[in-house]
Amino acid sequence: MTTTSNDSMNQKPNLVFVITDDQGYGDFSCHGNPVIETPNLDALHDESLRLTNLHVGPTCAPTRAGIMTGRYCNCTGVWHTIGGRSLLRNDERTMADIFQANGYQTGMFGKWHLGDNYPYRPHDRGFEEALYHGGGGISQTPDHWGNDYFDDTYSRNAVKEPFEGYCTDVWFNEAMTFIEKNRERPFFCYLPTNAPHSPYHVPTAYSEPYHGRVPDPRANFYGMIVNIDENVARLRRHLKELEIEDNTILIFMTDNGSAEGCTLDGDQFVQDGFNAGRRGRKGSEYEGGHRVPLFMHWPNGGFTEGMDIDQLTANIDLLPTLIDFCQLEISQEDFGAGSFHGMNLAPLLTGEIETLPERVIVTDSQRVEHPIKWKQSATMTQRWRLINGVELYDIEVDPEQRNDIAAAHPEVVEELREHYEVWWELVSPRFGEDPPIVLGTEHEKESRLTTHDWHGEQQAWNQGHVRQGLVCNGYWAIKIAEDGEYAFELRRWPKEEDKPLTAGLPGEIIDWYHGGKALDLKTARLCVGDQEATQSIDPEAEGVTFTFRLTAGEMQLQTFLTDDAGDSLGAYYVYVTKVA
Repeated sequence: MTTTSNDSMNQKPNLVFVITDDQGYGDFSCHGNPVIETPNLDALHDESLRLTNLHVGPTCAPTRAGIMTGRYCNCTGVWHTIGGRSLLRNDERTMADIFQANGYQTGMFGKWHLGDNYPYRPHDRGFEEALYHGGGGISQTPDHWGNDYFDDTYSRNAVKEPFEGYCTDVWFNEAMTFIEKNRERPFFCYLPTNAPHSPYHVPTAYSEPYHGRVPDPRANFYGMIVNIDENVARLRRHLKELEIEDNTILIFMTDNGSAEGCTLDGDQFVQDGFNAGRRGRKGSEYEGGHRVPLFMHWPNGGFTEGMDIDQLTANIDLLPTLIDFCQLEISQEDFGAGSFHGMNLAPLLTGEIETLPERVIVTDSQRVEHPIKWKQSATMTQRWRLINGVELYDIEVDPEQRNDIAAAHPEVVEELREHYEVWWELVSPRFGEDPPIVLGTEHEKESRLTTHDWHGEQQAWNQGHVRQGLVCNGYWAIKIAEDGEYAFELRRWPKEEDKPLTAGLPGEIIDWYHGGKALDLKTARLCVGDQEATQSIDPEAEGVTFTFRLTAGEMQLQTFLTDDAGDSLGAYYVYVTKVA
């Protein structure tokens, strides 16, 4: 560790944690990508300690759950990105909870994706200030209707607020304002961008250099990353100008493998594009799905020169490590539903030890209502990768995972299968629980439920599905906070659209942002707990409202909007208030 005379050494270090969405290991010029140019991220790479064997969930919400809790995401209720399986259980303690309890000012700006209703929102989970879009991305169903990355409306601690400018610029601007406001005291600033997640919208100045060189979606995808690169430079200048760079831990990482940086063949080998020599991409159990970069720059900690740490690490290690670096005190309450599954990496990163103890880490991609054993799983050691319980690769000699050597090493397969069984027993006891959205509290006086979060085989998870009138249905897991009378308004369009329930929207339905199919719906039915009721639909009405007297407790809520032929779909939006 280096020493410094800076007065900031008397203060606990600040933490600025940047995580991008769907940017893979190969989507950096410093990692060998021959097309994209990321000079500012390259500079950060060159001045940082780097985790080069870091593993996360193959998709967004699971990675975030592991980062926030230091625990395997499957334990926390989060193993999908929709369908009620991206809600971080209320009895989990988060990174923000712990930093806040230790006197840090806490703020987040961007993508949360761990719940849009009480008690799952970021300002319910330890962030004093939270500015965010809805769902897993801008233009998804929970997001403000019509948001398209430019001049959007976001939520600040649940209050809608309009902004001018491109989304990524807004997140960085607001984060830098938060940092400046709190520069005299320890702060934790979490900056999870929604870029470069689809749909790939970006100012043309950033994407234009790549059109004609790569397919158009990738050109926009790369343009979004270049914009992030520019914003990282602005952030670093801001820290330097405020004279707090030395005492700030700056982390930059990504949340899973690339979504658009390469195309794959049927065996998940790269067919086109660049993936840093790895098999698979976002969503995959192979290395390209879950190995991500992490750069850590911290002058007071001695992390100012490029240094690679190739030990096997995971997202669940970050919280225990940051607790050590920031000298945080934790109590039994801080462990929430259970102890950390991750390892404190501080002794390794500071050179106190040269290697970690031998360990086994498991990641998987479920994306189903109920987890399936062995599904898209990787059981990993420093040397081995057991895929789906049957394929075995020596990652040190075969980083592209081309040669399955399970038959030659049955003893390794058996040992890793045993480790997986232990892991499954650890993460599976609560798979049957549905984290409920809590209705009827002062924290969320009007709750807006969306199809994004209902449990079922299919969800209209983006605004394009709503425009198309996608036929689907499911139930919401809810908890009535206290006995009383509750009003439920069933709607096809959200309130900000202000259109009749059966009406279409003008224009051709060509994307997520134009047109809307009219629906010839005749009756509405609501089932909540053991009660239900049916009403006729007034074709001029924007919604249908039901009122029930309910007893406190957990139950299911489901809706049915039905036409003359008896075909039905669920109400995409339900607004709930306690009226008495």
